[in-house]
Formats: sequence, C-alpha cells, structure tokens
Amino acid sequence: MAVFLYKAIDPATEDVSGTIAADTPRQARELLRERGLIVRDVRDYQPARRDGGRTRSLPRWSSRRGLRHHATTLVRELSTLLGVGVPLLEALDTIARQHKGRFHAVVVTLRDRVSAGASLAAAMGEQPRVFDELCVNITEVGEDAGTLDSSLDQLAEFRERSEQLRGKIGTALIYPAIVSTVAIFASLFLMTFVVPKILQPLLEQGLPLPFPTRVIKGASDFVLTWWWALLSGIGVIVTAVGLSMRSPAVRFRWHAMLLRLPLLGELVRKQTIVHISVVLSTLLRSGVVFVRALQISQRTTINVVLRDALRRCEITVSAGGDIGQALEQTGAFPPLVIQIFALGQQSGRLEEMLERLAKDYEKQVSSAAQRLTAVLEPVLIVVLALFVLFIVMATVLPILEAGNAIQ
Repeated sequence: MAVFLYKAIDPATEDVSGTIAADTPRQARELLRERGLIVRDVRDYQPARRDGGRTRSLPRWSSRRGLRHHATTLVRELSTLLGVGVPLLEALDTIARQHKGRFHAVVVTLRDRVSAGASLAAAMGEQPRVFDELCVNITEVGEDAGTLDSSLDQLAEFRERSEQLRGKIGTALIYPAIVSTVAIFASLFLMTFVVPKILQPLLEQGLPLPFPTRVIKGASDFVLTWWWALLSGIGVIVTAVGLSMRSPAVRFRWHAMLLRLPLLGELVRKQTIVHISVVLSTLLRSGVVFVRALQISQRTTINVVLRDALRRCEITVSAGGDIGQALEQTGAFPPLVIQIFALGQQSGRLEEMLERLAKDYEKQVSSAAQRLTAVLEPVLIVVLALFVLFIVMATVLPILEAGNAIQ
C-alpha cells in the first residue's frame, strides 16, 4: 500500500490537501470521493531528505534502522495518548504531525488503514520493515482484550530496553574499533609513504640492512606492488563470507563458535537470554499462550543455536513435556535459566520470574561488556606499541649503522 498526496475541494469549506493511503491513484481518488471531496490532483508521496538543496532517498539500511527507532517512539507516544483517553485516530493524527519524511508516511498509512476499518495490528502487519511480529502480536492482544494502552506500554518498555542493551554493547566496542582502524591506516601510511623515502638514501649507499629493516622493506614493496591484489583478495573474502553465511549449516557453526569464545561467548549468550526472557515475559503478560510466545521468540532471536534450542523446546512442550526438562534437553541454556523456567511453570508466575531473570542478566551483560573492554584496550595498545616500535627500529637501526660507518 502506498501513500499519495492529494488536493481537493470540500463543498463545506474550501480547498483541502493532505495524504491518503491506497493501493493505486485510482483507489485514492475513489476514497476521497467517498468522503465527499472533489478531487483536483493525486500524486505519489515520496518523502526524502534535503541535501544541499537537492533531495535523495535514505539508504535502505540506515532507513530501516531509523524507522525501527521511530517505531519505538510511536508505540510509547501512542500508549501515552491512549492512556489519557485520546481516541486512536486522533492519537495517530497527533503523532503524524510530529514526524516528517518516511516515518510521516508510515504513520499516515496506519491512520488511513485504521480509519478504513482495519485494526491497528493489521495495519502494522502491512509494514513489516517497521513493525516486527512481536509488535503486531502484542497490539493484537491488546485490541482484543480492550487494554491497548497497557499492551503498548509493555511493548514500548521492551523495545526501549532492547535498544539500551544494544547501546551498551556498542559503546563497549567503540574504543577497540577506533584503535584498530587507526592502527590499520597508520600502518598503511607508514608502509607506502614514510618507509620508502627513509630507506631510499640508505639503499643508494649499498649498505647492508638489518633484519627488521628488511622485513619492513619487503612488506612495503609488497603493498606498493600488489595493492590491487590485496584489495581484490579482501573483496573476494568478504563476498565469500557473505555468501557462505546464507547457508543455514555454516551460520549454525559460526554462531556455535561465537558462544564458545571466552568473554565474548558469555556476552552473546546472556544478551540473547535477556532478549528471550523479555520477549516471553512481555507476551505472557499480554495474554499470549506459552507455545505461541515461544514461536514468536524464535523468530526474534538472532543466534541460530539458541533459536534452534527454542524450536526443540516448543516441540517438546507441545507434546506435553515440562518446560524445564525441554530446555535442559537442548543443552543450550545454563542451569540457572532452566531452574527459573521450571519453577515459574510450577508456581504459575513464569512471566514474573522471567522479568527478574532478564534484569539480573542485564546487569551481568553490562559487567561482561566492561570486562571485554578492559581486556581489549590494553591488548590493542600493547600490540600497536610493539608494531610502532618495530617500524622505528627498522628505520633507525640502518641510520645509526650508516653513521658509525662514516665515523
């Protein structure tokens, strides 16, 4: 479904304009006529951003991430407006006025679909790039139970916590990424510009070069001569890795290896368990049955190993097995997680216990991220210092030997 800009005449007032969601321009005209408007013009709505007086659409990857972030804001604002008694259509109109560009079109589409008689969940389901299955299911449960405001509040809390958790991990990895990038570019600069100019006079004198100098010179010559082969090789490797990761078996082995890595594996496992716990807790509090909640949790879990474990747990539970035993048979979850699921099932307070588990593991993820940063920072600094020291020795030693020879 697309969004169209229109200009029309309202007999009761005068000229009116705005946006409307429809499949085709013809359908848009028919919808406007049903409202009693005399249509003057209908055209495609193409939101874009300004860039030096021109407009160009946002890249697909940045647009999707930005839309998902705006979707969290929409859910929070919609929950607030509905909670104070604002009707749904009026709330969507209010939110639409606060946004521009692509997300304005998203909200307008929601508003028009709801005004045409569709449910909010169905309207969200028509835009999967913005609203995932978890969002659609919780909204549907809230609409059916008449508690849409509280359901959206739970959904907003989940999305905000997820974004905050990803932000913590991203922040912990920023410094190592910056140091590694600077080291790579500094090395390339030294290899291609500095070292050849320093060594040229020494080579012209025919003096023997020390071992560090020969190593650096060989590396520099290789980079200058075969730079095109290096770039091609990197491109081939990146392409091969990207294509191989499309294979389920390769992706499964890669994710299994990630879980076995020291520090990083613990971080990935606990972050995924936090995500699973919050998703299940949110869905169970919203009234979704456990098996259905497991299915939704599978589709929102990134790690393939833990996703497959949830799938096997779903099969066992659907056949009448206990949740704790089903998780234990997968071998993918720690004993603490298994025990909490088992006790939660026995006491009937599973969503409450999962919420406590998520909060506890969130703290552990933050601590693990800090430990990972604390380990990586000195290691990277030492490696970079040793590399710079080696280059300095490679350039200074022949100069000192040349000075001694002259004396």
